[in-house]
Amino acid sequence: MSIPPVPTSTLPDFKRLADLCKIMADASRLQILWWLSRQECSVGEIRTLTGLSQANVSKHLQMLRLGNLVACRKEGNSRIYFLVDPHHFRRWTESLLDLTERSQKEVASCEES
Repeated sequence: MSIPPVPTSTLPDFKRLADLCKIMADASRLQILWWLSRQECSVGEIRTLTGLSQANVSKHLQMLRLGNLVACRKEGNSRIYFLVDPHHFRRWTESLLDLTERSQKEVASCEES
């Protein structure tokens, strides 16, 4: 029995998906996203919450902005950062947290027990 091919027009944008995975494949950026999912923050607030240097926070926020995961607005002399789509980020993190909570025994294996 063969599986019929999926029409190309219905395939996800795998390049975009891979780029997003690369952007999020950094513990510091994930931590920043985590805090931004709870509240909008300035660079200084993110620095305090994460313990990262201001330069490091700015570098990570730039990557997250390029990935269209976060955006910012100006308030006085500060920029306030927020998630572009908090709903999707929460669903994504819930899925990942569910995967990390599974024990090795629950993970399917090709090896015989």
